[in-house]
Amino acid sequence: MDNMAVGIIGAGWMAQEHRRVLGTIDGVSLAAVCDTDRGRAEDLAGGTGARVYLDWRELLDREDLAALIVSIPPLAHRDPAVAALERGLPVYLEKPIARTLDDAAAIVEAAGRTGTVCAVGYQWHALDLLDDVRELLTGEQIGLLVGTSIGPTQSRPWFIDRRAGGGNLLERGSHHLDLARAVGGDVVSVQAAASRVRLARSAGPDAATGDIDDALTIMLELASGALATIVVAWTRPGQPGRYGLDVIASDATLRLNLDPDFTLTGVSHDRPVDRHAASQPLDRSLGRFLHAAAERDPSAVFCAPPDAAATLAVAVAAERALETGQSVPVVNL
Repeated sequence: MDNMAVGIIGAGWMAQEHRRVLGTIDGVSLAAVCDTDRGRAEDLAGGTGARVYLDWRELLDREDLAALIVSIPPLAHRDPAVAALERGLPVYLEKPIARTLDDAAAIVEAAGRTGTVCAVGYQWHALDLLDDVRELLTGEQIGLLVGTSIGPTQSRPWFIDRRAGGGNLLERGSHHLDLARAVGGDVVSVQAAASRVRLARSAGPDAATGDIDDALTIMLELASGALATIVVAWTRPGQPGRYGLDVIASDATLRLNLDPDFTLTGVSHDRPVDRHAASQPLDRSLGRFLHAAAERDPSAVFCAPPDAAATLAVAVAAERALETGQSVPVVNL
């Protein structure tokens, strides 16, 4: 990759991580940053020479970019992502693909019709240990997946607004929904329940804000006949985090530890397993996207829009299950 100019729309905390990764890749530069908050955009652009914009449309009109990162709340993903894809500009779109299935469908359609490279930032899709998991499970029948996503996170106005961001279910839990699909295959139905106890906002002036659930459990029925259970809990700052996936198969019991360790342990065919990731999944995900953009190869990304839209369909079914207390079938695009 030579002289790849990259733009970022959205200058929040995740964009800071994207800037960090871009700075480690030879031949890639941050050329433009857009955010509705000028100070935040200037902070992200600081020291890079990147130009600052308040309107993403102006950024697209004025800049000659090789790739674009869209890192804004999911309710706003559709318009900038589709506009960039229509111009043939490769897009790395932060997860989830969108807030609604209609918006997801528009992004999937634009990427497919234009043939423009588009990746969705489900980082764990890029974890190199997934190849090890699949190798160890060859010929095995998975019976149960147990995902845990427990720990603190930043509170953001759109995050605690169910309509805007989907709360813990979509913003945090969809990482595990995506991982369960990547390991166990298609999901056919969903059940879900939420705790009435507020964990992260149990005290202080913000205790009554927002309408999302701090803790919830999602149960997935997979097409293979296996079950997956995902537990999500948003805890107060200073509490320890626990992020992982347990895989129980006919002749294997594996534990995939996620942030920050990224290890795979357990037993497969009576042999111990103890493996460590060779790279950070975010770095690998964004790096693969940039290579795909340079080669104009939409198939080379780790998580393409149709895959991410399938994960959103599971999350939407889980939201419906929370509302109704019933098992809800998954309806894909």
